Amino acid sequence: MKRATSSSQRRKAPRPPKPAAAGKRVPRKHEPVAPPPKRAPAKPAGKASRGAVPSVAITPDLKRRALRLLDGLKQAYPDAHCELDFTSALEALVASILAAQCTDARVNMVTPSLFKKYRKPQDYLDTPDAVLQEEIRSTGFFNNKTRAIKSACRVLVDEFSGKMPRTMEELIRLPGVGRKTANVILTNVYSVPGIVVDTHMLRNAARMGFSTNRDADKLEHDLMAVFPDSTWLSLSHLMPWHGRRCCTARKPMCDECPVADFCPKLID
Repeated sequence: MKRATSSSQRRKAPRPPKPAAAGKRVPRKHEPVAPPPKRAPAKPAGKASRGAVPSVAITPDLKRRALRLLDGLKQAYPDAHCELDFTSALEALVASILAAQCTDARVNMVTPSLFKKYRKPQDYLDTPDAVLQEEIRSTGFFNNKTRAIKSACRVLVDEFSGKMPRTMEELIRLPGVGRKTANVILTNVYSVPGIVVDTHMLRNAARMGFSTNRDADKLEHDLMAVFPDSTWLSLSHLMPWHGRRCCTARKPMCDECPVADFCPKLID
C-alpha cells in the first residue's frame, strides 16, 4: 500500500518557458524592460487654422477672379447685410440659435418682443421653460432651442459674469455655439474679421471653385486663404444674398447671374 505524500512534500515540476513570438526578443531575467512608446495626444478637429493646407491651389489667378466676383456681387447687392436683426452680442447669440432650421424673416418676427423683455442672460434663466417655449414656438424646435438658449446663458453667468465673450476661443465654449455663430457675433458686433459659413456659403463657394471641402470649418479656412481679410465681412453678407436670390440650391439662375463671367459653374 502506497503512503500518501503531504502537500508540503510534493514538488511541482518546473514549467517550461513560453515560446517567444516570432521577431520578438524575450528579455533576460533582471534585464530592464523599455516602457512602451507614448502616443502623441490627438489634435482637436474642426478648428479653422491658417496653417492648414487649402483644398485648392491658391494661385494669383484664383485670387484675382475672387476679387472680380466679389466686386460683381457688391454691384448687384449694394444693400447686402446680415438678415438677422439684433443690436447686441447677446441678441445675436439668441437670434442665431433661433435661426436653426428656420428662416431669418420668421426669426425677425419673434425677436423684437423677446429682446425687449430679455436684456441680460439672467433674464432668460429666471423665466420658466414653458413661457420661453411658447414665445419662440413659431421658430420650430422650440424645446431644443429653449434648452440651448438657457444652457448658453448659464455659462455666461457662471463663467463670464453675465458678459458676452469677445474672442472665438471663448465664444465656442458656450453650449451650442460653433464657429458660424461665433463669427456672426464677432464680425457684426465687434467688427472682428471672420467668415460666416452658412448653407449658402458652403454650397456656392464650391460651385465657384474656391474650395472642394464640404466641412464648414475647413471651407472657412479655404476662403480665408483666397480672400483678403478686409473683404471677409462683405463676403459673409453677399454670398447668402446671392444664394437666396440667384444661385439657389435646386435651380440656380445662371443665365441671370451677375457674376456668371467669373464663375466656373461647378454645379453638382
